[in-house]
Amino acid sequence: MLKKFFTAVGEYILLLGKSIQKPQKMGVFWKLFMREINDLGVNSFGLVVFTSIFVGAVVAIQMFNNFDTSSFPIPTSFVGYATKAVLVLEFSPTIISLILAGKVGSYIASSIGTMRVSEQIDALDIMGVNSPNFLIFPKIVACILFNPLLIGISIVCGIGGGYIAGILTGNWTENDYIVGIQMYMPNLFIYYAFLKTIVFAFIIATVPSYFGYFVKGGSLEVGRASTQAVVWTMVFIIISELILTQLILS
Repeated sequence: MLKKFFTAVGEYILLLGKSIQKPQKMGVFWKLFMREINDLGVNSFGLVVFTSIFVGAVVAIQMFNNFDTSSFPIPTSFVGYATKAVLVLEFSPTIISLILAGKVGSYIASSIGTMRVSEQIDALDIMGVNSPNFLIFPKIVACILFNPLLIGISIVCGIGGGYIAGILTGNWTENDYIVGIQMYMPNLFIYYAFLKTIVFAFIIATVPSYFGYFVKGGSLEVGRASTQAVVWTMVFIIISELILTQLILS
């Protein structure tokens, strides 16, 4: 088991070495890059917005309930600040990345795996094309550039969801919520959130690519590889978050 794990790690590192190289034809690369931006980023926009609005509303309501039952009087303006802090530190960069790992990761693993079992990757190699660079590098660049934008949108939509929850429930005033949002938050929290996002984006692009690239068999194995890719992507995201939190916030 341990030998199999280290073999997989070695294959993953070697695959990255072949992937992260200067593209052979920049025109082809930019065409593939724009396609990946659409497939991996733009198509996830609706899911991110929908999830963020409702979770932002839930977080705000939970914060209000906790403050309302507290032994110490806490101003309702802190509902806005607490909602913003939760979204920036944890929900948007981590939970949204886990959701993207399921949606984007399965797509990447299945698309590359299908090309492997249908021998399209073998055809690229025979033609002298660097297939890892051709297939994986545009995905890496697209995820690293577009995922921070999705996370920024998620933070804004989540805060907006909390604002809407206040209007609908009447538990806190609009003015109190806005005052809470404007309270000072250390810039380190923002840097931490987007640094995590970039690391998670790299994991989301590369781990499923590895499972898809080395799949063997037929369509059934492609499905299994997609499932494994999502599971291991989530595992690595959680582990990397623990490491980054200890390094940056401790």
